[in-house]
Amino acid sequence: MKRLRLAALLAAAAVALLPGTARADAAHPDPQPITGQEIIHDPTVIRLKSGGYVAYSTGGVIGARTSKDRVHWEDAGNAFAEPPSWWYEYNDTGDPWAPDISYRAGRYWLYYAVSSWGTNHSAIGVATSRTGLPGTWTDHGKVFASETTDHYNAIDPALIKADGKLWMAFGSYWTGIRMVELDGTTGKAVEGATVHHLATRPDAPYAVEGPEIVKHGRHYYLFASYDACCSGVNSTYKIKVGRSTDITGPYADSTGKPMLEGGGDLLLEGHGRFIGTGGQSVFRDRGRDWLAYHYYDAEDEGTPKLGLNSLTWRKDGWPVVR
Repeated sequence: MKRLRLAALLAAAAVALLPGTARADAAHPDPQPITGQEIIHDPTVIRLKSGGYVAYSTGGVIGARTSKDRVHWEDAGNAFAEPPSWWYEYNDTGDPWAPDISYRAGRYWLYYAVSSWGTNHSAIGVATSRTGLPGTWTDHGKVFASETTDHYNAIDPALIKADGKLWMAFGSYWTGIRMVELDGTTGKAVEGATVHHLATRPDAPYAVEGPEIVKHGRHYYLFASYDACCSGVNSTYKIKVGRSTDITGPYADSTGKPMLEGGGDLLLEGHGRFIGTGGQSVFRDRGRDWLAYHYYDAEDEGTPKLGLNSLTWRKDGWPVVR
């Protein structure tokens, strides 16, 4: 879950590429049709080694959905039966946000955030599982935390391995997207790790969050959600992307504008009934990349639902949603 901001929804429109501006496609594709349990927020999806798929999300004690074919999804309860006790240090309900699932070293790793609305007294935690299925997770406590004296917010984790090291991007509002190195064995932040700065906006309240980083070719691509989520049909969330040849940046869009100066190519935004597209993650399935995100359904009272689209790559290396 992201920080609530009230904003009016701007109608999606075709955007031409103008000199000195970041590229945007003339139209945005609808999510691919799915059935079953569609309700979700901040999805992270993975194809399991045992077959089938699992998606975790904000809501419940890290809500779970499973699918055999990536089309029909079923409610699978929660990652945990009850919140670990340390979560209550960050909110009264033990409410976790915006998980990230990955697989390495023979285990599935589930990162998540615990916080409260409007504060950066926040923490990111981690759990592991041999199967990746709900009810099988063992929590290992805090990975990294932020306090009200910090200029960043330790929520919205996203993991990537690069150059033999493990990295975690994170961030929401405050000064935007950050990154720290993790210990490859424990999965927790390296002691005294440098907090790198990847993206922000020049305008308060610096509405960029929910990073995801993907390696393609010789570049690392930083996907992030911009503007306001969590307001149903009034949400203005959209997904932008920039790239770098170095995992820690600097990241820039296709015009060369740095993401630390508000740059970012528009990848996907609301259109038609599909409002406020964001909270994204990218997963690999049978040699193809897929974009998972939530949108607010204008034909169902703004209910957040799962969006899935294939993610392809142009000859110049930039991603396209299909």
